[in-house]
Amino acid sequence: MASQSPEPHWARPALSERQRSVLRAVVMAYLGDAAPIGSASIAQLLAVNLSSATIRSTLAELGALGLVKQRHASAGRVPSERGLRLFVDELQGRDLLPPHEKRSIASSLAEAEGDGAVHVASQLLSECSRQLGFVVAPRLDRVVLRHVSLVRLASDRLLVVLVSQTGVAYRRVILDDGSGDQAELDRIAAGLGERVAGRTLAEVRERLSQEAKLLRRQAGRLLSRTLELGLRALASPEPTDADVVIETRLALLTQPEFQDPRRIRDVLAAVETKERLLELLDKTLDGDGVSVAFGEELEEPALHDCALVASRYGGPGAPLGVLGVIGPSRMNYARVIPLVRYLSEVITGKLCA
Repeated sequence: MASQSPEPHWARPALSERQRSVLRAVVMAYLGDAAPIGSASIAQLLAVNLSSATIRSTLAELGALGLVKQRHASAGRVPSERGLRLFVDELQGRDLLPPHEKRSIASSLAEAEGDGAVHVASQLLSECSRQLGFVVAPRLDRVVLRHVSLVRLASDRLLVVLVSQTGVAYRRVILDDGSGDQAELDRIAAGLGERVAGRTLAEVRERLSQEAKLLRRQAGRLLSRTLELGLRALASPEPTDADVVIETRLALLTQPEFQDPRRIRDVLAAVETKERLLELLDKTLDGDGVSVAFGEELEEPALHDCALVASRYGGPGAPLGVLGVIGPSRMNYARVIPLVRYLSEVITGKLCA
């Protein structure tokens, strides 16, 4: 599981089993109630018997390491970002998602067709985590295509419809002043369809470019028009063309941290500004697997009390998109991390089959 370091040069301390147990109790109490916890309550959460004096001494040690903090002198402890990071990283490799829930998720995605898969995945992430689930839909330039069609919208505009092997339709409008009726466009689309099937945008453009160089002036009018129009219809999309799918925001509204309308508005504005979210994901995701970032690691003021749990999906070395969850930093990581990991695996299998 990839993660973000709270500080670039922070050396993670080697904790004793006693220190780990007490830190785990502080974190679990914070995740459950968002409230400080004292030594008497910690004693009830520990698997071994420790005196209140020993617990207070251990809390002082953890405080000196910067792993727990007090909001004021008479209060109990809450985890710092460092303490929360150590706890989250300990969850690496654990799978606490019940088998029956996995079956339910797999069944829901199996029934989804075409681009419905990313919408179902987003809904499942929200419902199963009780947070804000999102999916960055596959970018057009990363999918394998199956079919292309062309429709004249106006004298100077064409609608291009590209269909992926999984049945997802991508639509774009291009400028075109060329002559010819719809029957001719259908013949051009048929010619492009032969070149598109089983290839990505980049592969098709490469083939069209090679054909254009080889044929040059030897190509007939229809073939020349097919190659010229194909190169424009299959142009690479802008990096920000990816769609961010958020099916529901209701689960996030149930969290006590987001009862303030202004707070929830700021969080949603940060998430739904597509360019900003894609930038955050680019900085957060580190290699394969699930990445977790929270607080100042997110470099977004509106999300400083939030956590982001995300993973890429798609083939190895060629990810199609990203999915994940955003919520308060006290979210149930033991559940959310395996949930994100499993959704990534299932949708990868569906879209790359």
